Amino acid sequence: MSNDCDVIVIGGGISGLSAAKLLVESGLKVMVLEARDRVGGRTHTIRNKEVQYVDVGGAYVGPTQNRILRVAQNLGVKTYKVNVAQHVIYYTKGKTYPFQGSFPPAWNPFVILDYNNLWRTIDEWGKEIPVDAPWKAPHAVEWDKMSMNEFIDKVCWTKPAKRFAQLFVNVNVTSEPQQVSALWFLWYTKLCGGTSRMFSVTNGGQERKFVGGAGQISEKLMEILEDRVKLQRPVVRIDQSGDSVVVETLNHEIYKGKFIISAIPPALTTKIHFNPELPAIRNQLIQRLPMGSVIKCMMYYKEAFWKKKNYCGAMFIVDDNSPIEVTLDDTKPDGSVPAIMGFILARKTSVLTHLSKEERKKRICEYYAKALESEEALHPVHYEEKNWCEEQYSGGCYTACFPPGVMTQYGSVIRQPVGKIYFAGTETATQWSGYMEGAVQAGERAAREIMCTMGLISENEIWLPEPESLDVPALPFTSTFWERNLPSSQGLLRFLCYSAFFASASALGIYAYKKGFITKI
Repeated sequence: MSNDCDVIVIGGGISGLSAAKLLVESGLKVMVLEARDRVGGRTHTIRNKEVQYVDVGGAYVGPTQNRILRVAQNLGVKTYKVNVAQHVIYYTKGKTYPFQGSFPPAWNPFVILDYNNLWRTIDEWGKEIPVDAPWKAPHAVEWDKMSMNEFIDKVCWTKPAKRFAQLFVNVNVTSEPQQVSALWFLWYTKLCGGTSRMFSVTNGGQERKFVGGAGQISEKLMEILEDRVKLQRPVVRIDQSGDSVVVETLNHEIYKGKFIISAIPPALTTKIHFNPELPAIRNQLIQRLPMGSVIKCMMYYKEAFWKKKNYCGAMFIVDDNSPIEVTLDDTKPDGSVPAIMGFILARKTSVLTHLSKEERKKRICEYYAKALESEEALHPVHYEEKNWCEEQYSGGCYTACFPPGVMTQYGSVIRQPVGKIYFAGTETATQWSGYMEGAVQAGERAAREIMCTMGLISENEIWLPEPESLDVPALPFTSTFWERNLPSSQGLLRFLCYSAFFASASALGIYAYKKGFITKI
């Protein structure tokens, strides 16, 4: 096949391959250049005799993620539901509290009010943020200056709510609250359908996985694209100073095209030499978007012993010394290969990355044994992990994050073409950014932008709505009257203080009147 084509796609993850497939179906000549020796990007399915298959990268899908569900269905990849039939565990201060639902229980009324006010405030503030232009939100500058740590301190009053809010940020964007902009996190949550949709298993973003692993999506797309996909081709130079765009790879191969789609994390474009140089704002943006930090860990056991205790395998472990904060059951849909998946998140990745794999395994098992109240947790039969921080062609996982101040100053160029270069990747999505769904949306949108420029489609065909999946319909999340109207814990405290003050003042007045200190006028 000639190295001359219409479109060169940089990056063979779900976003780049989705773009390439759409362009090929439109009759265009396409080449995909992937730096790794595999496709899939931040999805990666490992196969061996101990695990059958396991997703060490992106894995979860759910209702409203209609594009990735459509792609999977067209490729013949089925989904199955993650098990949450039994009790979830909330482990804190050395004690295990079983519960059911998405969010942990609370007994202190001030903590209950704090939790309620936290989720309500995130969702309410998010309503005024435009999905395609968060920098245009009425309070954009104010909220972008604010870190999520400052947001949590502003909204939460009790220690348990503050601690869980920190975990909520850790698990959803694999970063620390002080590292990310409140504007960005509120926007990110809105793109996922709100706090409940993003965080829930049932009816939420973690409801399902793919039978056989998420890596199949990219592998099957590569089969369709045949020899258009070139592996082990890191791009080191892009020259668009002439009529054609010239792309050079690390092994000195030259490819020429009319257009380029960059479908790699924004920060990785700093590895590429551009002629002419990137515009100043684009160049500044890509230096300010760090990737999240996560080590994904799968612990395999002889049997799913947790089910005997009526636990589903999902845990929240709120302990600064625990490597893992959140887990889910990772047993195969037929009940075979029992396993628990857990994340080492954000600050804990850098603390634990210097340990050996065996030492991490030992520490994880010790905390599983405490939380599950079972010695069996200390005796796994196999362990798999993936440290995404050491992947040079990802830089981290799940997604790039926006630190305070970056979104309003530089964010507006995230999808803006640079000459003949168009931008895909899940970070550029306006629905489920950071997820496989966002990757598909971004890839197909970038492909249609080029098709529009070439006169193949009209401008109003670039952003197409996606029909709801018939197999995975979305149920609405509804809030109760009390959830909508209960005061915050601070609000209740102020009310009680005012009430106490007025009650005391009234009592004092009555006492003074009876003693004759106050007379009628």
